[in-house]
Amino acid sequence: MGEKMQHISVMRDRCVELLAPAIEKSENPVVIDATLGLGGHTEALLARFKNLTVIGIDRDEIALSRAKERLTPYADRLKTAHCVFDEISAVAKSFGYSHINGALFDLGVSSIQLDESERGFSYSQDAPLDMRMDRSQGITASEIVNTYEPGKLVHILRAYGEEKFATRIVENIVKARAKAPLNSTTELATLVKESIPAATRRTGGNPAKRTFQALRIEANDELGAISRALPDALDLLMVGGRLVVMSFQSLEDRIVKEIFTEASTSKSPRNLPIELPEYAAKFSLVFRSSQTPSEEELASNPRSASVRLRAIERVAA
Repeated sequence: MGEKMQHISVMRDRCVELLAPAIEKSENPVVIDATLGLGGHTEALLARFKNLTVIGIDRDEIALSRAKERLTPYADRLKTAHCVFDEISAVAKSFGYSHINGALFDLGVSSIQLDESERGFSYSQDAPLDMRMDRSQGITASEIVNTYEPGKLVHILRAYGEEKFATRIVENIVKARAKAPLNSTTELATLVKESIPAATRRTGGNPAKRTFQALRIEANDELGAISRALPDALDLLMVGGRLVVMSFQSLEDRIVKEIFTEASTSKSPRNLPIELPEYAAKFSLVFRSSQTPSEEELASNPRSASVRLRAIERVAA
């Protein structure tokens, strides 16, 4: 466990820096780490802000257990909840908080899920085709590829994996599952590779990457959870509170961008020469567009390469 516990939290220092103004405005600040993972971001926050309480949410029981172990020195200022982050409002309420100073979302698959092959997230190591972030409930990737009708599978690969060869891949999945269920990651990865033209396979990394992403998103309802959770997180913020979100692929980032744009846009009629206070935006972007890791972080932590970070602040009640 020791080596895995030393995973590098993506853009950790920048996240702490962005949440700092919101935390420093309160005597007893509360931040929700909606994707606790192995606790790297929360550890940095608790170490820096001695009066801070963090509520850590994670749907992965193994990650939650390891994070609590790692954060033992801060146990008196840490509260945890095992659930999906779209339950953020109920979690805050369960601990007695109607408003919070900040929230952090580190979207996508976590290091623990990628590193432990038996979880079935990786196409480079053989394992049962699972991909559930919470293995105590939900549908597995194996159930999806073996039971979904072909049209639905094509839609999933196109919409969630942006896979150009979705139809060809699904045709081969249907042929294979008619003989025997597809239950292993290697079996599926090989099938996908053989479904994609050789010329296309030479570029763009592992050809199974997009299919595995699509199945993972479907198995965990990732995009639906993001769409439900972020508006609730915004509602929880007190004035001066901040929400920081890291996305790792374009589908996630598109949702974050749309929600942030909507929240920070005035609802005053466009033809009026003045801003009507009652229609003024209650949120303001901390910076325009998104931020990416420094060259130093990219060199030390390759997994940070695709991250896009966005931040928003509540400016009115």
